[in-house]
Amino acid sequence: MKAENFGSQSRKSILYAIIIFGFSFLLIRLFQMQILQKGYYDLKSKRNSVKKIEIIPVRGLFLDRNKKLLVNNLPAYTIFITKSDYDKNQNKLLEAAMGLKDGYINKFFEKNKRYSKYLQLRFKRGVSFNTISWIEENMEHLPGITYKVEMHRGYPAKVVGAQMFGYLNEITQRQLNKFKKEYKQGDFIGSAGLEKKYENLLRGKKGFNYLLVDSRRKFIGKFKDGQNDIPAVKGNDLVLTIDSELQRVAEESLRGKIGAIVAIEPKTGDVLAMVSAPDFDLSKFAYITTEDYLKKLYNDPAKPFFNRAIMSVKPPGSTFKIFEAIAALDLGVINKKTTFYCSGGGEFYGRYFKCDGVHGKMNVIQAIEHSCNVFFYNLIYKIGMKKWKEYANLFGFSKKTGIDLSNEAKGLIPDEQYYIKRYGKNWPKSIMASLAIGQGEVSVDPIQLAQFTSIVANNGNSFQPHLLKGYIDGQTNKFVEFKPKPIHVNIKKEVLDIVKKGMFLVVNGKGTAVASRIPNIVMAGKTGTAQNPHGNDHALFIGFAPFDNPQIAFSIIVENVGFGATHAAPIAKKLVETYLHRKMNKNLVK
Repeated sequence: MKAENFGSQSRKSILYAIIIFGFSFLLIRLFQMQILQKGYYDLKSKRNSVKKIEIIPVRGLFLDRNKKLLVNNLPAYTIFITKSDYDKNQNKLLEAAMGLKDGYINKFFEKNKRYSKYLQLRFKRGVSFNTISWIEENMEHLPGITYKVEMHRGYPAKVVGAQMFGYLNEITQRQLNKFKKEYKQGDFIGSAGLEKKYENLLRGKKGFNYLLVDSRRKFIGKFKDGQNDIPAVKGNDLVLTIDSELQRVAEESLRGKIGAIVAIEPKTGDVLAMVSAPDFDLSKFAYITTEDYLKKLYNDPAKPFFNRAIMSVKPPGSTFKIFEAIAALDLGVINKKTTFYCSGGGEFYGRYFKCDGVHGKMNVIQAIEHSCNVFFYNLIYKIGMKKWKEYANLFGFSKKTGIDLSNEAKGLIPDEQYYIKRYGKNWPKSIMASLAIGQGEVSVDPIQLAQFTSIVANNGNSFQPHLLKGYIDGQTNKFVEFKPKPIHVNIKKEVLDIVKKGMFLVVNGKGTAVASRIPNIVMAGKTGTAQNPHGNDHALFIGFAPFDNPQIAFSIIVENVGFGATHAAPIAKKLVETYLHRKMNKNLVK
């Protein structure tokens, strides 16, 4: 009996000990939390009621070379929908108020079904003030609907620059997977042109505000009086090489046509104007672009999204005679006194090739002036395919120029191996006569022709063509200059002088572009007409001005219209007059 009492007493003692130890531990822990660690848990409690607000930075602007505003930011209302809170019974009401088609909201949800229902989705940008007023009045009937003021792109200058400037799009899931640290769903990112190329410079840095909210998420004050807030950093403003007035005139010159213009400052490689026609309205991309407008652009056979200035490769026609004359003179296979006789055509390897006239005896300067095909038919056989390709590569043909835009084409300069693969070892050498006048398989794009002309104009020296002159730092407001890659082509100056004299006579002698002569400004150039198997020929013109001190070099192509002298050279005249007369007037004022 005593043993049983002893066992029962022992169990009670152990139980009491456990209870006392447990309460003691709880009291000690409570003392730690309430007294010793009060500050820590106060802070943790506050953090549980802190709302992190993202501050979107102001995107950098685009300025032209004279600091004239090209692309800016404009405030606009954007409507957001949170699917978890939204009542679909209000679809018709909301669609009617916003002028949307029946079913628009359901299609929107279907399109964005991969995203969490608790995520705020951007529903409509660029909403009118009247619509926002209506939403405010009916907010209690529209759960899940909110709006914000966001910035979108504006285009205050009278230039389009669609393929050059590019546009923004809401970030895709694929891009989000790649750039998780910098972006979140719903952010906008450069998707084309300079907006895409210089996204890192333009976007700025996000800021964050930390706000205290109550249990109903109502704002009650700033966390730590805003000490932890991080201000947003404005994006850098891009200063472009473009001259906005020249760009405007170039765009007007190609209005209603298909083609491209590239104008470059020879001494610097600065792109003064870049036009691809047709273009499109960038303001339509400032908001959410409508499906109808996108379909219209995608279905347009003239391909407005296609940047012809850097992507459209075509035969250069007679403009290529300039390059061929340089190669022959530099190699020493001819000199300025060498002549060939033109009787209106000639036979080469069993095929007869025509000329545009009967020119008689011609030297290289005269052959350039009158664009004599026969002279250049003979010349390519003296140069040979190997050296012909080497000199073409030397001037940047069949290579990307490296201009600061995506999707630049290389073009094609065929060589002997190309024709062996195509026709076999006994390939027809008569093909070379077509290559001599910029026809056949040879293909270049306008940016390559403009670069080539700049190098010739500036005696073998220039810089890589570029659109960025520099940027104004968003934090320091200091200008940071862009350093382009220099270009030097080792060609004897006397060779270039001979060729340039021929180009001078094309416009100022009895050549093919005399109708485009400019009073008080000496322009040099070369016309070209590229055969087009699918329609009318393409018109080309390359040139530079003033002759003694080149400040602008250019290439112009107008598709499916006919002769270069008739359709491209007059555009050059207008561009040169616009750019140089204005520079002359500025110098007079100074």
